[in-house]
Amino acid sequence: MSPAFTPSLAVLFILLGVAVGTFGTLVGVGGGFLLAPILLVLYPDESPQTITAISLAVVFVNSLAGSIAYGRQRRIDYRSGLLFGAAGVPGSIVGVFLVGLVARRPFDVVFAGLFLAVGLWLLLRPPGANQRPFRTTSRTGRDLTDGFGNRYQYSVRLALGAAFGVAVGVLSSFLGIGGGVFQVPMMIGVLGFPAAIATATSQFVLAILSLVGTTTHVLSGGFAEGHGLRRTATLSAGVLIGAQLGARLSLSIATRTAQRLLAFAVLVVAIRLAIAGLT
Repeated sequence: MSPAFTPSLAVLFILLGVAVGTFGTLVGVGGGFLLAPILLVLYPDESPQTITAISLAVVFVNSLAGSIAYGRQRRIDYRSGLLFGAAGVPGSIVGVFLVGLVARRPFDVVFAGLFLAVGLWLLLRPPGANQRPFRTTSRTGRDLTDGFGNRYQYSVRLALGAAFGVAVGVLSSFLGIGGGVFQVPMMIGVLGFPAAIATATSQFVLAILSLVGTTTHVLSGGFAEGHGLRRTATLSAGVLIGAQLGARLSLSIATRTAQRLLAFAVLVVAIRLAIAGLT
């Protein structure tokens, strides 16, 4: 039985949105990887479709606000982001329909297993290990200077990134997390992005994918149960504040520190959901 949506619960949801928005924007993952499991714990009787619909809508607000903040800092690789986002759009639609076919307990177990793998990968893999040499003549070459005068020269594995974008699109809507928790490590460790650009560009890609996924949820009735729209609105209000805080904090937090924070949070979530799903 879901708790009644009281004014005190609305305040708590706003504060939760601030926390999710701050941390999600700080590490470039959209905040859904924290919000979705929290909602799964708070609402054990609701369907995965309802939980993911709420979470994905909040991810859209978070990633849109984060993209605006990062855009002002001129840290988004729009060329790569548009390609990865376009590649993930079909997957975002497919993911919405897939989640409607899965029962709650198996969903929790799958969620936990994926997060455990990602958390361990983040802890064990050094950041930027596979960054490619910059090539000015290649169409994959990038030369960006942000709003603070920092210059980034790198080359991107575009084909691999587009292929991975399809998988991110499916996971984004299926898990309701936006997909950034998978995308940021891949962009840094495999595709060749500097951490600062990966974080910002991931937010831009998530804005595209979560918009498509949220629209699909609306059309398929994903917000039909309970107080879905009220919960989404209050969480989103907090996320708008948190996203601006996260973008500012990202300027002063070291890459390895942010990666460890992300890994720790992911592992805690994975263990909590595994216990809930297996008991």
